[in-house]
Amino acid sequence: MSEAPPRSWLFVPADSEKKIAKAIETTADALIFDLEDSVAPDRKAAAREFLKDMGKRDGGPRWWVRLNPIGSPFHKEDLELIGVADVEGFVLPKAESGADVTRLAHRTGNIPIHAIVTETAPSLFGLLSYRDAKSPLRAMSWGAEDLSAALGASSKYDADGSLSFTYKLARSLCLAGAVSAGVQPVDGVFADFRDEAGLIAEAEAAAREGFTGKLAIHPAQVDPINAAFTPSDAELSHARAIVDAFAADPSAGVLSVGGRMVDRPHLIQAQGVIARAR
Repeated sequence: MSEAPPRSWLFVPADSEKKIAKAIETTADALIFDLEDSVAPDRKAAAREFLKDMGKRDGGPRWWVRLNPIGSPFHKEDLELIGVADVEGFVLPKAESGADVTRLAHRTGNIPIHAIVTETAPSLFGLLSYRDAKSPLRAMSWGAEDLSAALGASSKYDADGSLSFTYKLARSLCLAGAVSAGVQPVDGVFADFRDEAGLIAEAEAAAREGFTGKLAIHPAQVDPINAAFTPSDAELSHARAIVDAFAADPSAGVLSVGGRMVDRPHLIQAQGVIARAR
């Protein structure tokens, strides 16, 4: 059975040995060693050298590296990290279409890729282009900060504090695009790491909508995210009952499970719940 996709993807600056050591000790499913936004230009070379010396992963979170964007003066040098021990894949920021994933794959030998797909204006028009059975794409996530800057927005929030329509649209397009491409849909960051209640509400809403993981920017966010994307015992039991019922009667279109009528879409949902279970 393949490993379940990461629930929590924790960003950590790649030039901070202290923060990396702390992140490795968390219960995050995946760490993203960041070479982009959280590392100053004059620190990027040192960050790359530190990652080269990381050695092998000894359990704990899976290791990913966020590169600088294609076209950035730092992108080519970031590719020196190809082959670094135990780095599972690369996170590609500011991806605008599946062609960007293909370009990176040609340079990296099909190392798994997690694309951040809504950070520029053109990116919103390319979400269906990621469908490619041969692609090393494994996950898609969305971001509002870079998008709002690219659009010249003064704020990404409405007067009531909720996301404005444009950013809700970007989020929904990411979800639909990832599912269309057959890869993991990952919800974006919750910026206020001190607001645990707000994080929990947003993560639980994302899980209900179909996302199966979420980006994190602080170790304190990891456990609430993991909890939100882990099926409860009751959900898992119900899912298994649905799968078992259809296994016992494969030709059925509709069955009664737990006093409720379920059909093939419910079976697909149940299979997804079981796949996410730890």
